[in-house]
Amino acid sequence: MSDKKHLIEEFQRHFGASPTVYAKAPGRINLIGEHTDYNNGFVLPAGIDFSTQVVLSQRSDNNVTVVAQSMDSHDRFTLDNISKQTPRDHWSNYVRGIFWVLQQHGFSISGCDLLIVGDIPMGTGLSSSASLEVCLLQALSLANHLDLPPTTMATLGQQAENQFVGCNCGIMDQFICANAQQGHALLIDCQHLSSASAVVPEPLAIVIVNSRVKRGLVDSEYNLRRQQCEQACQILCVSSLREADLAMLEAAQHKMPELIYRRARHVISENARTLALKNALETSEISQISTLMAESHASMRDDFEITHPAIDTLVDIIASTIGQHGGARMTGGGFGGCVVALVPTPLLPTVKNKLAEQYFLQTGLHEEVYLCQPSQGVQGELLA
Repeated sequence: MSDKKHLIEEFQRHFGASPTVYAKAPGRINLIGEHTDYNNGFVLPAGIDFSTQVVLSQRSDNNVTVVAQSMDSHDRFTLDNISKQTPRDHWSNYVRGIFWVLQQHGFSISGCDLLIVGDIPMGTGLSSSASLEVCLLQALSLANHLDLPPTTMATLGQQAENQFVGCNCGIMDQFICANAQQGHALLIDCQHLSSASAVVPEPLAIVIVNSRVKRGLVDSEYNLRRQQCEQACQILCVSSLREADLAMLEAAQHKMPELIYRRARHVISENARTLALKNALETSEISQISTLMAESHASMRDDFEITHPAIDTLVDIIASTIGQHGGARMTGGGFGGCVVALVPTPLLPTVKNKLAEQYFLQTGLHEEVYLCQPSQGVQGELLA
């Protein structure tokens, strides 16, 4: 990732002037709690040491010029007419959506020249889009003296993605990108937008394994899962699956299509697993951590049906290597992307070797393995 001095030099090269604002936001990994956020449930993510960085300077007109250096791409639009690009998950729609949502809320913002750099692998489920949204909101807040608190930035970023981009994501990604704590994961209550910190016990290390199967949240499957959860709520007569428990679900099973029952069972059981994992982290119950992560992955695979054969293979290789001494599961929205694992530090070389030996043979794909440090949420500063 480029340092701030290099970003300023790149901005000067592109725009012939110096930027006045700098912002940085992390990507995120989710230890447990998948597809629970839009059901008002619980999640347990952490910021990671992959990030998005933005530098900008304001203009005297309503034009916005964007250089996305990491993608070797650019965009231009005017604040008077912010339209969507095709395809709808094009990177520029996440930028345009932020300007759009600020205007929808009545904030006065000026045009600007903007340089974006990021090293979060796109399409991996590590929240490159939410990181971009929150980073840009921080930069625009500073430049236009909006004084946006982190959680406000999170809700604005979610609204931009829901209402402009067209993905009905929950609040988790934007919330952790805005509020992440150095060295900690956060248990987030997505109904009340409150959080409590958690520390991964030693000697466990957070490992991200990229399956190299690209995924995109803006697709019919993600939004379909949300619709299926809403259907379950209607049958259960609750406003969200946060209000339901397994006893209530079992009592109503005869009224539900089998598919809807399984979707609801995943969310309800995942909420319970998320709370249990927070407790297991605090008490260093490693075997319980292993069991909860394995159960979470099985639920995503069998009840919610959002994993991918390559992801299942990664989880199987890691789990068979570390046994009850750590855990592994898919992380992110699903249909590809990454696995998160909590691996005892002494076993890291063995896990890497097993993956290198077995993953390509079973899938024809080459994995990427990253060690992850829980990182700070969005930060920004005025440069001049």
